[in-house]
Amino acid sequence: MANLKEIRNRITSIGSTMKITSAMKMVSAAKLKKAQDAITAMRPYANKLTELLQNLSATLDAEAGGVYAEQREVSKVLLVVVSSNRGLCGGFNSSIVKKTEQVIKEKYQGKEVTLYTIGKKANDILSKRYNVVENNTQVFDDLTFNNVTVIAEQLMEMYADNKFDKIEVIYNVFKNAATQIATLEQFLPIQPVEIEGNAVSDYIFEPSKEEIVEALIPKSLKTQLYKAIRDSFAAEHGARMTAMHKATDNAKDLRDDLLLTYNKARQAAITGEILEIVGGAEALNN
Repeated sequence: MANLKEIRNRITSIGSTMKITSAMKMVSAAKLKKAQDAITAMRPYANKLTELLQNLSATLDAEAGGVYAEQREVSKVLLVVVSSNRGLCGGFNSSIVKKTEQVIKEKYQGKEVTLYTIGKKANDILSKRYNVVENNTQVFDDLTFNNVTVIAEQLMEMYADNKFDKIEVIYNVFKNAATQIATLEQFLPIQPVEIEGNAVSDYIFEPSKEEIVEALIPKSLKTQLYKAIRDSFAAEHGARMTAMHKATDNAKDLRDDLLLTYNKARQAAITGEILEIVGGAEALNN
Protein backbone atom coordinates (compact mmCIF):
# COMPACT_ATOMS: atom_id res chain seq x y z
CA MET A 1 0.00 0.00 0.00
CA ALA A 2 1.29 3.49 -0.87
CA ASN A 3 2.30 5.68 2.08
CA LEU A 4 0.06 8.49 3.31
CA LYS A 5 2.08 11.27 1.67
CA GLU A 6 1.81 9.68 -1.79
CA ILE A 7 -1.94 9.16 -1.43
CA ARG A 8 -2.37 12.77 -0.24
CA ASN A 9 -0.46 14.04 -3.27
CA ARG A 10 -2.62 11.97 -5.61
CA ILE A 11 -5.82 13.28 -3.99
CA THR A 12 -4.57 16.87 -4.38
CA SER A 13 -3.63 16.24 -8.02
CA ILE A 14 -7.01 14.71 -8.85
CA GLY A 15 -8.76 17.61 -7.10
CA SER A 16 -6.90 20.05 -9.37
CA THR A 17 -7.88 18.01 -12.44
CA MET A 18 -11.51 18.07 -11.32
CA LYS A 19 -11.45 21.86 -11.14
CA ILE A 20 -10.08 22.06 -14.70
CA THR A 21 -12.55 19.58 -16.22
CA SER A 22 -15.47 21.18 -14.37
CA ALA A 23 -14.47 24.64 -15.63
CA MET A 24 -14.11 23.33 -19.20
CA LYS A 25 -17.54 21.71 -18.94
CA MET A 26 -19.15 25.02 -17.90
CA VAL A 27 -17.36 26.96 -20.66
CA SER A 28 -18.47 24.43 -23.30
CA ALA A 29 -22.03 24.49 -21.95
CA ALA A 30 -22.16 28.26 -22.37
CA LYS A 31 -20.72 28.09 -25.91
CA LEU A 32 -23.00 25.19 -26.79
CA LYS A 33 -26.14 27.19 -26.01
CA LYS A 34 -25.12 29.93 -28.43
CA ALA A 35 -23.98 27.49 -31.14
CA GLN A 36 -27.11 25.35 -30.76
CA ASP A 37 -29.40 28.37 -31.10
CA ALA A 38 -27.52 29.45 -34.24
CA ILE A 39 -27.74 26.09 -36.04
CA THR A 40 -31.35 25.48 -34.95
CA ALA A 41 -32.39 28.84 -36.37
CA MET A 42 -30.43 28.33 -39.59
CA ARG A 43 -31.41 24.77 -40.56
CA PRO A 44 -34.95 25.51 -41.85
CA TYR A 45 -33.69 28.33 -44.08
CA ALA A 46 -30.73 26.32 -45.44
CA ASN A 47 -32.83 23.21 -46.06
CA LYS A 48 -35.62 25.15 -47.78
CA LEU A 49 -33.14 27.01 -49.97
CA THR A 50 -31.52 23.73 -51.04
CA GLU A 51 -34.92 22.15 -51.67
CA LEU A 52 -36.03 25.12 -53.79
CA LEU A 53 -32.85 25.00 -55.85
CA GLN A 54 -33.13 21.24 -56.40
CA ASN A 55 -36.79 21.50 -57.45
CA LEU A 56 -36.02 24.29 -59.90
CA SER A 57 -32.98 22.44 -61.28
CA ALA A 58 -35.12 19.35 -61.85
CA THR A 59 -37.31 21.27 -64.32
CA LEU A 60 -34.38 22.64 -66.32
CA ASP A 61 -31.87 20.99 -68.59
CA ALA A 62 -28.27 20.46 -67.45
CA GLU A 63 -26.95 23.51 -69.32
CA ALA A 64 -29.39 25.85 -67.56
CA GLY A 65 -27.95 24.83 -64.20
CA GLY A 66 -24.51 26.00 -65.26
CA VAL A 67 -21.17 24.37 -64.52
CA TYR A 68 -22.17 23.59 -60.91
CA ALA A 69 -24.96 21.26 -62.06
CA GLU A 70 -22.76 19.48 -64.60
CA GLN A 71 -22.66 15.73 -63.90
CA ARG A 72 -19.24 14.29 -64.78
CA GLU A 73 -17.67 10.88 -64.75
CA VAL A 74 -16.05 10.69 -61.34
CA SER A 75 -12.32 10.09 -61.31
CA LYS A 76 -11.03 12.96 -59.12
CA VAL A 77 -12.77 13.54 -55.78
CA LEU A 78 -12.31 16.27 -53.17
CA LEU A 79 -13.45 15.51 -49.62
CA VAL A 80 -13.93 18.52 -47.34
CA VAL A 81 -13.27 17.18 -43.84
CA VAL A 82 -14.53 19.32 -40.94
CA SER A 83 -13.04 18.67 -37.49
CA SER A 84 -11.95 20.89 -34.56
CA ASN A 85 -8.81 22.79 -33.64
CA ARG A 86 -8.75 21.48 -30.07
CA GLY A 87 -9.11 18.08 -28.46
CA LEU A 88 -10.65 16.92 -25.18
CA CYS A 89 -13.99 16.33 -26.90
CA GLY A 90 -14.38 12.57 -26.71
CA GLY A 91 -14.74 10.74 -30.01
CA PHE A 92 -15.70 13.86 -31.98
CA ASN A 93 -12.57 13.99 -34.15
CA SER A 94 -11.86 10.26 -34.27
CA SER A 95 -15.34 9.61 -35.71
CA ILE A 96 -14.61 12.07 -38.54
CA VAL A 97 -11.27 10.41 -39.29
CA LYS A 98 -12.92 6.97 -39.33
CA LYS A 99 -15.74 8.22 -41.57
CA THR A 100 -13.24 9.74 -44.00
CA GLU A 101 -11.20 6.55 -44.23
CA GLN A 102 -14.36 4.50 -44.67
CA VAL A 103 -15.57 6.70 -47.53
CA ILE A 104 -12.19 6.57 -49.27
CA LYS A 105 -11.86 2.77 -48.97
CA GLU A 106 -15.47 1.78 -49.67
CA LYS A 107 -16.94 4.48 -51.91
CA TYR A 108 -13.93 5.80 -53.80
CA GLN A 109 -11.68 2.78 -54.05
CA GLY A 110 -9.43 3.27 -57.08
CA LYS A 111 -10.33 6.96 -57.46
CA GLU A 112 -7.97 9.89 -57.03
CA VAL A 113 -9.03 11.35 -53.66
CA THR A 114 -7.80 14.68 -52.29
CA LEU A 115 -8.69 16.24 -48.95
CA TYR A 116 -9.48 19.80 -47.94
CA THR A 117 -9.35 19.88 -44.14
CA ILE A 118 -11.08 22.43 -41.92
CA GLY A 119 -9.77 22.15 -38.38
CA LYS A 120 -6.42 21.04 -37.00
CA LYS A 121 -7.13 17.67 -35.40
CA ALA A 122 -8.25 15.64 -38.42
CA ASN A 123 -5.55 17.24 -40.55
CA ASP A 124 -2.82 16.11 -38.12
CA ILE A 125 -3.82 12.48 -38.72
CA LEU A 126 -5.08 12.45 -42.31
CA SER A 127 -2.25 14.53 -43.79
CA LYS A 128 0.15 11.67 -42.96
CA ARG A 129 -1.88 9.21 -45.06
CA TYR A 130 -3.56 11.22 -47.82
CA ASN A 131 -2.98 14.21 -50.05
CA VAL A 132 -4.31 17.41 -48.42
CA VAL A 133 -4.68 20.33 -50.80
CA GLU A 134 -5.23 22.86 -47.98
CA ASN A 135 -5.88 23.08 -44.24
CA ASN A 136 -7.99 25.92 -42.85
CA THR A 137 -7.89 26.46 -39.09
CA GLN A 138 -8.69 30.17 -38.92
CA VAL A 139 -12.40 29.93 -39.73
CA PHE A 140 -13.27 28.85 -36.16
CA ASP A 141 -11.61 31.97 -34.74
CA ASP A 142 -14.45 34.04 -36.18
CA LEU A 143 -17.17 31.76 -37.53
CA THR A 144 -19.22 34.06 -39.76
CA PHE A 145 -20.99 33.57 -43.07
CA ASN A 146 -18.52 35.91 -44.82
CA ASN A 147 -15.51 33.90 -43.64
CA VAL A 148 -17.08 30.60 -44.76
CA THR A 149 -17.99 32.21 -48.10
CA VAL A 150 -14.27 32.49 -48.90
CA ILE A 151 -13.89 28.70 -48.53
CA ALA A 152 -17.07 28.00 -50.51
CA GLU A 153 -15.93 30.21 -53.39
CA GLN A 154 -12.57 28.44 -53.40
CA LEU A 155 -14.29 25.04 -53.67
CA MET A 156 -16.62 26.30 -56.40
CA GLU A 157 -13.65 27.63 -58.37
CA MET A 158 -11.85 24.27 -58.10
CA TYR A 159 -14.92 22.49 -59.47
CA ALA A 160 -15.46 25.03 -62.25
CA ASP A 161 -11.81 24.64 -63.30
CA ASN A 162 -12.30 20.86 -63.64
CA LYS A 163 -9.76 20.13 -60.91
CA PHE A 164 -12.31 17.76 -59.36
CA ASP A 165 -15.31 15.86 -60.66
CA LYS A 166 -17.08 15.69 -57.32
CA ILE A 167 -16.85 17.49 -53.98
CA GLU A 168 -18.35 16.10 -50.77
CA VAL A 169 -18.33 17.33 -47.17
CA ILE A 170 -17.75 15.12 -44.12
CA TYR A 171 -18.81 16.63 -40.82
CA ASN A 172 -20.53 15.91 -37.51
CA VAL A 173 -24.24 16.75 -37.41
CA PHE A 174 -25.38 18.07 -34.04
CA LYS A 175 -28.29 16.06 -32.66
CA ASN A 176 -27.94 16.79 -28.95
CA ALA A 177 -25.16 17.34 -26.43
CA ALA A 178 -24.48 13.61 -26.18
CA THR A 179 -24.97 12.63 -29.83
CA GLN A 180 -23.06 13.71 -32.93
CA ILE A 181 -23.53 11.92 -36.26
CA ALA A 182 -20.66 11.73 -38.76
CA THR A 183 -22.28 12.58 -42.10
CA LEU A 184 -21.27 12.58 -45.77
CA GLU A 185 -23.01 15.26 -47.85
CA GLN A 186 -22.58 16.09 -51.53
CA PHE A 187 -21.53 19.66 -52.22
CA LEU A 188 -20.91 19.65 -55.97
CA PRO A 189 -22.34 18.97 -58.46
CA ILE A 190 -25.84 20.00 -57.43
CA GLN A 191 -28.20 17.05 -57.27
CA PRO A 192 -31.60 17.77 -58.84
CA VAL A 193 -34.44 15.86 -57.25
CA GLU A 194 -36.97 13.83 -59.20
CA ILE A 195 -40.38 15.45 -58.84
CA GLU A 196 -43.71 13.93 -59.65
CA GLY A 197 -45.90 15.72 -62.14
CA ASN A 198 -45.29 19.42 -62.64
CA ALA A 199 -44.70 20.57 -59.08
CA VAL A 200 -43.46 24.08 -59.85
CA SER A 201 -45.72 24.91 -62.79
CA ASP A 202 -48.20 26.78 -60.57
CA TYR A 203 -45.69 29.56 -59.99
CA ILE A 204 -44.94 32.55 -62.19
CA PHE A 205 -41.22 33.25 -62.16
CA GLU A 206 -39.87 36.75 -62.53
CA PRO A 207 -37.17 36.84 -63.78
CA SER A 208 -37.00 33.47 -65.53
CA LYS A 209 -36.32 30.16 -63.80
CA GLU A 210 -32.90 30.05 -65.45
CA GLU A 211 -31.91 33.43 -64.00
CA ILE A 212 -33.25 32.52 -60.58
CA VAL A 213 -31.30 29.26 -60.54
CA GLU A 214 -28.15 31.03 -61.69
CA ALA A 215 -28.47 33.51 -58.80
CA LEU A 216 -29.49 30.89 -56.24
CA ILE A 217 -26.70 28.39 -56.89
CA PRO A 218 -23.79 30.37 -55.35
CA LYS A 219 -25.93 31.50 -52.42
CA SER A 220 -27.21 27.98 -51.79
CA LEU A 221 -23.74 26.43 -51.90
CA LYS A 222 -22.32 29.01 -49.50
CA THR A 223 -25.25 28.51 -47.14
CA GLN A 224 -24.89 24.73 -47.34
CA LEU A 225 -21.21 24.86 -46.34
CA TYR A 226 -21.89 27.42 -43.60
CA LYS A 227 -24.59 25.16 -42.18
CA ALA A 228 -22.23 22.16 -42.19
CA ILE A 229 -19.48 24.05 -40.35
CA ARG A 230 -22.02 25.52 -37.92
CA ASP A 231 -23.38 22.03 -37.27
CA SER A 232 -19.86 20.74 -36.60
CA PHE A 233 -19.13 23.70 -34.31
CA ALA A 234 -22.21 23.00 -32.17
CA ALA A 235 -21.44 19.26 -32.16
CA GLU A 236 -17.89 19.97 -30.97
CA HIS A 237 -19.05 21.91 -27.93
CA GLY A 238 -21.68 19.29 -27.15
CA ALA A 239 -19.07 16.54 -27.35
CA ARG A 240 -16.60 18.51 -25.19
CA MET A 241 -19.24 19.29 -22.56
CA THR A 242 -20.22 15.61 -22.36
CA ALA A 243 -16.58 14.46 -22.26
CA MET A 244 -15.68 16.92 -19.49
CA HIS A 245 -18.78 15.95 -17.53
CA LYS A 246 -17.72 12.29 -17.66
CA ALA A 247 -14.14 13.21 -16.82
CA THR A 248 -15.28 15.17 -13.78
CA ASP A 249 -17.46 12.28 -12.58
CA ASN A 250 -14.62 9.78 -13.10
CA ALA A 251 -12.20 12.04 -11.23
CA LYS A 252 -14.67 12.34 -8.35
CA ASP A 253 -15.04 8.55 -8.16
CA LEU A 254 -11.27 8.12 -8.20
CA ARG A 255 -10.83 10.78 -5.51
CA ASP A 256 -13.44 9.09 -3.31
CA ASP A 257 -11.65 5.73 -3.70
CA LEU A 258 -8.34 7.34 -2.77
CA LEU A 259 -9.90 9.05 0.25
CA LEU A 260 -11.17 5.68 1.44
CA THR A 261 -7.73 4.16 0.88
CA TYR A 262 -6.13 7.12 2.69
CA ASN A 263 -8.45 6.79 5.68
CA LYS A 264 -7.82 3.04 5.91
CA ALA A 265 -4.05 3.59 5.76
CA ARG A 266 -4.24 6.37 8.33
CA GLN A 267 -6.39 4.21 10.61
CA ALA A 268 -3.95 1.32 10.24
CA ALA A 269 -1.02 3.62 11.07
CA ILE A 270 -2.77 5.00 14.17
CA THR A 271 -3.73 1.49 15.29
CA GLY A 272 -0.12 0.37 14.85
CA GLU A 273 1.14 3.30 16.92
CA ILE A 274 -1.38 2.54 19.69
CA LEU A 275 -0.33 -1.10 19.74
CA GLU A 276 3.32 -0.06 20.02
CA ILE A 277 2.53 2.28 22.92
CA VAL A 278 0.46 -0.38 24.74
CA GLY A 279 3.15 -2.98 24.13
CA GLY A 280 5.82 -0.63 25.47
CA ALA A 281 3.75 0.18 28.59
CA GLU A 282 3.23 -3.52 29.32
CA ALA A 283 6.92 -4.17 28.92
CA LEU A 284 7.73 -1.44 31.46
CA ASN A 285 5.19 -2.82 33.93
CA ASN A 286 6.70 -6.27 33.65
